[in-house]
Amino acid sequence: MPLSPVRLRLLVAALLTVSFLGALDHTVVSTSLATIAGELGALEHMSWVVVGYTLASTVLMPVIGRLGDRLGPRAVFRVALLAFLVASLACGFATDLTQLVIARVVQGMSSAGLQLMSQTILARVTTPRQRPRYLAVVGAAFPIAILVGPVLGGAITDYWGWPWVFWINLPVGSIAFLLALVAIPHVEPVGRRPLDLGGAVSFTLAMTALVLGVTWITDPAQRVAALVTFALSAPAFVAFFAIELRRPEPIVPLRLFANRTIAAGMALSAIIGIGLFAVTAYLPTYFQMAYRTTATVSGLVPIATVFGMLVSNLLTGWLASRTGRYRVFPIAGTALAAAGLLVMSQLPVGLPLAVPMVVMGLVGVGTGAFQTLVVAVVQSAAPARETGSVTATINLVRQVGATVGTAIIGGMIGIGVAALLPGGLDASTLTPALVHASDPELQTRVAAIYREVFAPVYGSLAGVYALGVVVAVLLPAGRLSDEAPHDPSTDPATASVEPLSADLTPADPATADPALEERA
Repeated sequence: MPLSPVRLRLLVAALLTVSFLGALDHTVVSTSLATIAGELGALEHMSWVVVGYTLASTVLMPVIGRLGDRLGPRAVFRVALLAFLVASLACGFATDLTQLVIARVVQGMSSAGLQLMSQTILARVTTPRQRPRYLAVVGAAFPIAILVGPVLGGAITDYWGWPWVFWINLPVGSIAFLLALVAIPHVEPVGRRPLDLGGAVSFTLAMTALVLGVTWITDPAQRVAALVTFALSAPAFVAFFAIELRRPEPIVPLRLFANRTIAAGMALSAIIGIGLFAVTAYLPTYFQMAYRTTATVSGLVPIATVFGMLVSNLLTGWLASRTGRYRVFPIAGTALAAAGLLVMSQLPVGLPLAVPMVVMGLVGVGTGAFQTLVVAVVQSAAPARETGSVTATINLVRQVGATVGTAIIGGMIGIGVAALLPGGLDASTLTPALVHASDPELQTRVAAIYREVFAPVYGSLAGVYALGVVVAVLLPAGRLSDEAPHDPSTDPATASVEPLSADLTPADPATADPALEERA
């Protein structure tokens, strides 16, 4: 469904605004979390404010993606935006933690809908050649939210009060909603196909148990509960895969993984979640302990990382749309990120902070080189009627990678530090303020411990990106086409979709976007 240049720019502006709201809502709360939990009298349970949001946005991605294909992405987008605004209002009026967590669950569900439908709408109204550029612009919402979210959340909490962390969404979101009413065109659904209830239920149970398990496993007091949830998750996943392989219309189209482009794109998406989002969560702690910086200064390194990702994401999106070539970017990006993390594993402590800032900035540049590009490539390689589902799946893979990767790295750091600390120091109560107030000898010793613990973490993540180089090399070469996307609502051939072959050519060309014009 081609749009005029003006209408397309208006659409991108609307989707960027809404995507930024959803991304900002995730990052802006982090700074105000302690204040919120303290005023509601639930400091010991404050993690549920984040866990509820993350859990809801993760487990419902496949369901939302399938609903976008079944009902049309515009309808799902509008409902998600309205639900997001209502939930934001409810968060600010919450008088206890239970009310806040319930409202945050609704926010997480609706935020996932906004993210997925934004990408799905762009896939349905742009050509494969245009897609990387516009997805890169909309995808810039997340790194920008990482940069400004914590500072904005702290300022709002200090001067206006924590409810405004949520209420600030209302005026901006209302404007975005009005803009979306004008800008988002009608996109035909692919048909009233039956919803895979068995797959949806089994997947929700499996993912809920998995996310709770990786969240709790690092807490010794909740380790038994974590093991129980892992034990529940395993049979639920077995049931899910058994159902999906038999269903003609599964919520997660596993048959599409037979396509080498889709399989490689999913693997690269997981690497982004594991390799970047997991490590950036612990960068401030490392620099506060190893480099003995303040909390404010320690934030400069993740800022440099995210800024590199932002610039690279926009640049490679523009270059891929201009040339149609895409394979070189994930190859170069994974190689650059692997090299940067390998250097980080060898850097001694005590260097000027500018050195690790530059190195981690290059890691961000490498990751940004294929951050949203792989979404565009996978969308173009999938049948048009599966656009919503495949978009949900690639985002889900990234989210699961980040969740599991963060938990594993946190466990490695916690166990490693606890094992190396001298007697008299408890890792569970060790804070940067306590270390900075101690004698210089102890500060030096703690810095060496954190350097020793984090070196294998950086090295392991460098190995993850090195594996990404292999995956990127296996990505079939080709060039994105300028042909308009296929509209499944007008072609009866889309009533039945055959599995895609191992290369980028679908078994039935009428069922997929023409991702490639030629083989390289």
